[in-house]
Amino acid sequence: MATRIGILGGTFNPIHNGHLLIAETARQFCCLEKVVFIPCFIPPHKETGDKDSPESRYAMTTLAVAEYPDFMISPIEIERKGKSYSRDTIQEIKIKYGSGTSIYFIAGTDTIAELNIWKDIDELLSLCRFIAVSRPGYSLNIPEKYEEKIDIINITGMDISSSEIRKRLSNHESICGLVPECVEKYIYEYGLYQ
Repeated sequence: MATRIGILGGTFNPIHNGHLLIAETARQFCCLEKVVFIPCFIPPHKETGDKDSPESRYAMTTLAVAEYPDFMISPIEIERKGKSYSRDTIQEIKIKYGSGTSIYFIAGTDTIAELNIWKDIDELLSLCRFIAVSRPGYSLNIPEKYEEKIDIINITGMDISSSEIRKRLSNHESICGLVPECVEKYIYEYGLYQ
C-alpha cells in the first residue's frame, strides 16, 4: 500500500488548537501515516501582518507539533523565501517521499471554495487529493468540477481563528486553551502580537 501523507499549510499566525484538531481528524479519517505542517513564508493570497516573522511562526509550529508522533514540520516554504504556490510545494514533497506516495492536501472549506482561482489548480489536483474541513459558520461550496478529488470532514466545536487570537492578545485578553501551552509561553516570552 502507498504511503499516505497529509499536508497542512498555512500562515499559522499563530498556530492554534484548531489546527491540531484538523490535522488529527484528517489523519484518522483518511488513514494518513503522517501530517506535515508547512508554514508559508509569504502566502500568495493574504498578508501575515507586520508583527510576526516567518521564523517565529515556524518556531511556534515546531513547538506545537513536537508532542505528536504522527505530525512533523517542513521548512520548505520558509526556506524558499517569497511567495509559494501549492503546486510547487506538492511537487517537492512528491520528490522527497517518492512517486508512490499519496498526498492529501488539508484545507478549510473557505479555501476550497476558491480553488478555481488557484494557480495551476488542475495540475495540483493531478498531484494530490484534497481534504475539505468544514468549519462552523462556513458553508460548503465546492466547485463542481473538483468534487471527485475532494474528501469532506465535518468538525464541530472548533471555532478558533488566528485572527481572533491576535486580537485577544492585542487587547491583553487570555488565550488560555486556544493554543498549546508551549505556544502561549513562546508568544508571551517574545512579546508577539502585543
